[in-house]
Amino acid sequence: MTLAEVRTLARRVLRGVGLDRMHAEVVAETMVAGERDGCASHGIYRLLVAARSVAAKIVVPDAVPDVKEPAAALVAVDGGGGFAQLAFEMGKPLLVDKARRFGIAAMAVNNVVHFAALWPEVEALAEQGLVAIAVTPSHAWVAPAGGTSPVFGTNPIAFGWPRPGREPFVFDFATSAVARGEIELHRRAGRAVPEDWGYDRTGQPTTDAAAVLDGAMRTFGGHKGSALAAMVELLAGPLIGDLTSAESLARDAGRGGSPIGGELIIAIDPAGFLGAGVGASLARAEALFEAIEGQGARLPSQRRYAARARSLTEGVVVPAALHTDIMDLVGGSERI
Repeated sequence: MTLAEVRTLARRVLRGVGLDRMHAEVVAETMVAGERDGCASHGIYRLLVAARSVAAKIVVPDAVPDVKEPAAALVAVDGGGGFAQLAFEMGKPLLVDKARRFGIAAMAVNNVVHFAALWPEVEALAEQGLVAIAVTPSHAWVAPAGGTSPVFGTNPIAFGWPRPGREPFVFDFATSAVARGEIELHRRAGRAVPEDWGYDRTGQPTTDAAAVLDGAMRTFGGHKGSALAAMVELLAGPLIGDLTSAESLARDAGRGGSPIGGELIIAIDPAGFLGAGVGASLARAEALFEAIEGQGARLPSQRRYAARARSLTEGVVVPAALHTDIMDLVGGSERI
């Protein structure tokens, strides 16, 4: 499929399952970005996830985000129970403006439903010349290091750094050993997962993807990932008056929808600290990147940018079985 075809499909399916037009457009762009950058677990597979959340009445399909300014350098967006993408887009201009005015600003996105990666958000801010950090909890799917019962969400952390004249330096990783969507793709394909990805319901290590999804995932890096997961819970939960992963799962009440809660985004304008010296400091940062790449190491996001360059000209490959499942959401091709 071409990316334009992916976009059309995503928008029409989202509208077909009942999502408001404004939500459908920005949610579709997140999925297009996933396909474009070779991140299948965040591509149009997520149409199945989003549709399930709409059908289960987890998400408010026509929510109108409310943007407020609780303090000079703060932005707060109440998403009204809708998907997080529209709330972020509506708050982003004010966040960018405040970061440039004060040097640093933060935005709390509250009362939203999450299903996507955070890198599109920090990349968008980095393209504005800002350094960005974003965190969000999810459902309690992940056991803390030393335990086997879920407490944390996959709790991603994303970071973006502007690079003049080229794509930003961006990383986005779950504090779990792997993204939950990746386990789900293994389950759909009937493939085993590595034993260090998770536990079954009895707390035993397993290579059965379905058993991990029904049991508990592991953090990456043992106690280090566990500590970072706890940090995300606190920053994007109690700090901004929103839900922890355990509270999100309880709010879901067995409906099987996407995580409910909040997100914290911090934006920093390098010029706020450096003034006229910002150019020289960004050039010093480039020396760091060159030192990494110069020895054959790969920068985070390089794989995505390479995949992006290919897909922009060659399109993307969508598994036939997934395409069929997506079409079934709205009754087949005659409605797409």
